[in-house]
Amino acid sequence: MSKFREVTQIMMAEYASTGALMHAAEALRDAGYKDYDCHSPFPIHGMDQAMGLKRSPLGYIVFTVAVCGLIGIMTLMWWTSTTAYPLVISGKPYFSFQAFVPPAFAITILSAALTAVIGMLILNRLPQLFHPLFYSERFSRVTDGGFYVSVESTDPKFDAARTRQLLESLGGSHIEILKDA
Repeated sequence: MSKFREVTQIMMAEYASTGALMHAAEALRDAGYKDYDCHSPFPIHGMDQAMGLKRSPLGYIVFTVAVCGLIGIMTLMWWTSTTAYPLVISGKPYFSFQAFVPPAFAITILSAALTAVIGMLILNRLPQLFHPLFYSERFSRVTDGGFYVSVESTDPKFDAARTRQLLESLGGSHIEILKDA
């Protein structure tokens, strides 16, 4: 079962500006919350640090797969030209690697690009076809200029009364509790 189906309740609060959203993210991080998210119509520089998010492992995954793709295609081309079909063409050696650079480059880039797309989808748990936030009428403003924080009930620190009080003390307005249908 995926994570977004486990969520039974989400508390969402609206903030007036990017500064207020950044301050709320820092305060939630400092209070020990882990399972919360910030929503805005555009990327906010420094939000990852404010939320205490770690660096994504996607770069390491893409690099590893790209190197494996390069090694794999070079091995295949070496084996094909030296063992399976050893043909002397224009007096060149069986494995003349210069001729194999363009296909090796293409396979390396292709494997890296496919890994980046698939890895991003997996690490971001996409496509996410349902989420309790979709029940909120106010949340539809997130693409036009709304700034929101949502705290999920799966967070160990989640307590409806204390979380609401914390969000209100941070300047949150229109605090809603959204339940999974």
